[in-house]
Amino acid sequence: MASIDNLLVSLFVDEVVGGFIVTVPPGHVGCIYSIFRGVIKNVWYPGMHFKIPIIHRVKLFNAQLIEYTISKDVILKDDGKEIMGDEVINAVTADNKFVAVEATVLIKLDTEKLPEIWQNIGENFVSKVVRPVTRSRIRKVITNYALNMALSTDRTKIEDEIKEELQESLAGHGLHVDNFYLSSLTPIEGTILEEAKIEEAVMPKNEEEIKKGRTISGNVPEQRN
Repeated sequence: MASIDNLLVSLFVDEVVGGFIVTVPPGHVGCIYSIFRGVIKNVWYPGMHFKIPIIHRVKLFNAQLIEYTISKDVILKDDGKEIMGDEVINAVTADNKFVAVEATVLIKLDTEKLPEIWQNIGENFVSKVVRPVTRSRIRKVITNYALNMALSTDRTKIEDEIKEELQESLAGHGLHVDNFYLSSLTPIEGTILEEAKIEEAVMPKNEEEIKKGRTISGNVPEQRN
């Protein structure tokens, strides 16, 4: 599974000539941090660039197309490392059926907005922006379709709608959604209504029922006045 390192390449880049020259490799762009001015708005594209040692620090970002994978093979760990993906997303259809969603989102950074991303969101923009937005937009679209429709002819339509939702939501954060593909929609047994009825049936209604429900080894404890 690709990590955030595929997108956020390195805090340090190759420096030559005593740290005055920085080389940005193909397929990447560099953002510059000045200890006096903060994050500078200009970005550096592939090639050699001049910087002031100690004053400037450069961070490389991947400017190529990146896969954000939603799959059962993805395991999110609380180790502080950003993962370019998510676990299976559970959604609810229009007829209250549960489905497990696996998909792939093709994302590309808007290089002109990289300084803004770095300054306003930081390095953890996957967990802060991409993951929650992707989850909410997928669930929003799925809830408009009945299960049979989602599993049949409307699959392509669902992909297009989710892609459009993601484009609108992520564009403002400097992220471009190139495409969205549904890998699988797997029905899950049970419905929201069924679970609600079960929960309602097992929950005591009032104080009297609560007292009757207090049994130890089949005996009802003596009630006090």
